[in-house]
Amino acid sequence: MIRGRSKVVATTVSLWLCCSPMALAQRQESSANAPLNPLEITTPDPLLPRTNQPLSPQERQSLAAALDQLNVQAQARLAAGDSVGAFEIWNRELRLRRALGTLAEVQALGRVGAIAWSQNERTQVQIITARLQAIQQVQSQPATDLTLLRSLGYAYRQVRSPQQAVEVYNQILVLERQQQNTVAAENTLRTIAELHLSWFDYPQAAKNYQELLNLASTRGDRVGEVTYLQQLAYIYDRTRQHQQAVTVKQRLAELYLNEAQFTQVPAIRLAIASDYQALGQTQQAFENYQEAYASAWSLQQYARAGDALRRLIVLFRTQGQVAEALQTSQILLEADQRAANFYGLMNTYDQIGQIHLQNGNENAALSAFEQGLAIAQQLQHQQSYFTQRIEQIQQQLAQ
Repeated sequence: MIRGRSKVVATTVSLWLCCSPMALAQRQESSANAPLNPLEITTPDPLLPRTNQPLSPQERQSLAAALDQLNVQAQARLAAGDSVGAFEIWNRELRLRRALGTLAEVQALGRVGAIAWSQNERTQVQIITARLQAIQQVQSQPATDLTLLRSLGYAYRQVRSPQQAVEVYNQILVLERQQQNTVAAENTLRTIAELHLSWFDYPQAAKNYQELLNLASTRGDRVGEVTYLQQLAYIYDRTRQHQQAVTVKQRLAELYLNEAQFTQVPAIRLAIASDYQALGQTQQAFENYQEAYASAWSLQQYARAGDALRRLIVLFRTQGQVAEALQTSQILLEADQRAANFYGLMNTYDQIGQIHLQNGNENAALSAFEQGLAIAQQLQHQQSYFTQRIEQIQQQLAQ
């Protein structure tokens, strides 16, 4: 019973402390000291007619011109280094834009919000974002004004508020599909995908791009297919989903061949080989590295051919195929020469020397390191490394 009375007393004391004159005064003082939202100032402005009647067309035109002039003044202040004065003018403009309607206000909020973001004015960005959210909440649910919704979505993008932007664009997408406006709907879906991708929401971006890919495939849009497959390949690379990446890139390779975009084939084959290697599917990796090398060589893409050959050599060595690694290294020397890749040439001679050493062939290793040293001296790079290698082998041979 005593414990129950203690709870009642404590609750009563708490309520008294919260509602006492002193507590209320402190709360009012704290509220009074809080910075005033510059977009909520209600002081009459000389640019607005002192009447509660809707603006006439002439008044609207005059007000719009005056607000455009305020924007010019704010830009001049910012250019002069007075950011505080600039945003004071812009905030006045934004307050007055309400008189011209929601659409005009949203467009101005986005414009000023983009400037605030670029100037790292975080408080100003937060104020503008909050106003955009307030406007969104008072719209009829579900909102059906596509022009306003598009402006609102774009404004959210300008203030870098992706979640709110996606929410608005999803509303737009529903309306466009209801109207069977397939072109507009695809553009909106692409915007949603780009938003997810730009803010690293890879799973949702992949879902969007897959849907876009299906749409492009259905209507036979090869350019669209390539674009969306490239985006999916990028996403799967970033998320290390190698199996999905292989599927997408194989389809890309087929499209490149079908559309006679042969110059794109070596790079995509190289990427496919890397995915197979990451998956531990060595034979498929070998085949695709070889295809990458062959197609690059035929196109005189010798640097790309060199990349494929280097990775082939690594695979051969990990599989203990020394003879194949040496044979491929000789082809790599020619690729480096044709590509004028002298650093690559020097490193290839180094690699050949190491393979010969592991194989117990000191004389062949010595010859490779000497040729590497000759290039190193021309490049003035790693001379001491090759010199040390040569001296070590010479000492071994002298014993």
